[in-house]
Amino acid sequence: MLHALDQFQARIGYTFRDPKLLRSALTHTSLAAEIPDADNNQRLEFLGDAVLQILLAEALFHLFPQEREGVLSKRRALLVNEAFLAKLTKEIGADACLFLGKSEEKYGGRNRPSLLGDAFEAVVGALYLDSDLPTTRRIVMAIYGDLLARLLTTEATDNPKGRLQELVQPLHGNTALRYDVMRIAGEDHVPEYEVAVFLFDRRIGTGRGTSKKLAEESAAREALETLGSSNSL
Repeated sequence: MLHALDQFQARIGYTFRDPKLLRSALTHTSLAAEIPDADNNQRLEFLGDAVLQILLAEALFHLFPQEREGVLSKRRALLVNEAFLAKLTKEIGADACLFLGKSEEKYGGRNRPSLLGDAFEAVVGALYLDSDLPTTRRIVMAIYGDLLARLLTTEATDNPKGRLQELVQPLHGNTALRYDVMRIAGEDHVPEYEVAVFLFDRRIGTGRGTSKKLAEESAAREALETLGSSNSL
């Protein structure tokens, strides 16, 4: 476990001055229940949640200078939801450092999104207490990386056309996107539509489906992936 903790600190580029604070951030309540004197990460989670909210609010405020409050809040929510924070926890290797109770470990707690998300918030809280806000900002924003790319690839695909429009509109306006049917193949009773989506004159995605609507959604998904990986919005 000590090796995992060292690797984790090397990965985030910060060594804790107070190792006990880091251990507390990574200790789940299930272990505290088995070892009465063990600390747990609930209070640090509470603090880290607040710190994370202000850091991301600040970053999004500057990234989208013309955007409305409601949209900014929605985007921040995408970056702090349970599944996303769990993903970040694994990216930085904190999942390997968690101190869990035997039962929690046995039943897969180390991979449970809610537990991992809570741990990420607790680590942020511990960073804040061990250092200061500027240091915490630097580390947290380095972990997040390119926020625009994260937003492009994190949004659930239930409404890919709407998501693509939301991301494009602040920078390029309401009429920047265009969906064109490129071809219709297949039989009359089972057609296959091929649709391309354009950002002005640049094709950014192509999709296929048994209806125009499905093909447009498929094209929008590909566009979200393309823009997210190339950061060319």
